[in-house]
Amino acid sequence: MILNELKLTKFRNYETLSLFLNPHLNIFIGKNGVGKTNILESIYFLGITKTYRLIEEKNLIKKNELFCKVEGTIKKQKLKIVLNEKEKKVYLGKIEIKKLSDYISNLNIVIFSHDSLDIITSSPQIRRKFLNISLAQISKKYLLKLNQYNLILKTRNSYLKSIKNSGLNQQYLNIITEKLIEIAIYIYQFRNNFINDLNNNISFYYKKIVNENDILYLKYLPNIELKDFTNEEIKKELLKIYHLNQRKEILNGFTLYGPHRDDFIFYLNNENIYFYGSGGQQKTAIIALKLSEVDVFIKNTGEEPVLLLDDIFSEFDKFKKNNLLKLIKDNIQVIITTPDLNNIYKKNIKNATIFHVNEGIIIKKEEV
Repeated sequence: MILNELKLTKFRNYETLSLFLNPHLNIFIGKNGVGKTNILESIYFLGITKTYRLIEEKNLIKKNELFCKVEGTIKKQKLKIVLNEKEKKVYLGKIEIKKLSDYISNLNIVIFSHDSLDIITSSPQIRRKFLNISLAQISKKYLLKLNQYNLILKTRNSYLKSIKNSGLNQQYLNIITEKLIEIAIYIYQFRNNFINDLNNNISFYYKKIVNENDILYLKYLPNIELKDFTNEEIKKELLKIYHLNQRKEILNGFTLYGPHRDDFIFYLNNENIYFYGSGGQQKTAIIALKLSEVDVFIKNTGEEPVLLLDDIFSEFDKFKKNNLLKLIKDNIQVIITTPDLNNIYKKNIKNATIFHVNEGIIIKKEEV
């Protein structure tokens, strides 16, 4: 996928902006706070329809304005999102799309930002969010199944809460539980396959960046004991754990087991990187994750995602900076933000388009 043109109207600190992007490497240079990251955020918003920052969406609208608009062109397909304080409208061409599942995957995004470190350092909810956003782009069926699961989960939780007052209808609870298990099987299997695919290359990328023989891998942690991920095994274990914990779930008033409680862990040289990894090792692990994620997107969709790298070089020495650049494939579109290009070898950014950013104004320079 190539985002050929990006247009912003009243988005963050940009009144209006129109950019034609390089199909390969784009680098936005400028001091902190001038609007570099806002470019990446607008592209992410255009693809995912949400911001990756922990803010209210209305904050995307330029101060003292009533709406913002983000537009982009991929091949001949035009994408557009219009946001005001009351609603968000999403368009493919001139047609408004009511279901986000019909829009997601038109512009696939893989992003590294400072917030990406939360995948290691924050809660399981953040790691599940990473899984869901990635897999929703890879598979519309996954997104539909996830939405179905959440609806059934909500119904089951409501019923568990009501039992204290209305009494237990075991047959009804069994029906809801069976429907939940049916979709849970699909989600478990899809997530397990995704993490296995990530593990195919994540250690390779980590080694290449640090130039050491470290082993990095992910371990998927469903909150049920599974010998394998066959339909029969997952169904058997879920039925058993729901049966054994029925009273406990009724007392708590919600469902305690299932993919909504999933987690995964990063291991570096067989040690949990959250506890034993340095800040630099954790950052490198996330970058390796993102590069591996690009490979998984290509494998599963046949198309390259747009790779967004925000402030990617900070805290890296010149060797890691250049090792990273050498790993970026020529056939994908990459958009990087950085305060400067100090210690970057020109051969590693050959044919890149450089954009200089200064307080909402962008000047394009064709050559490094």
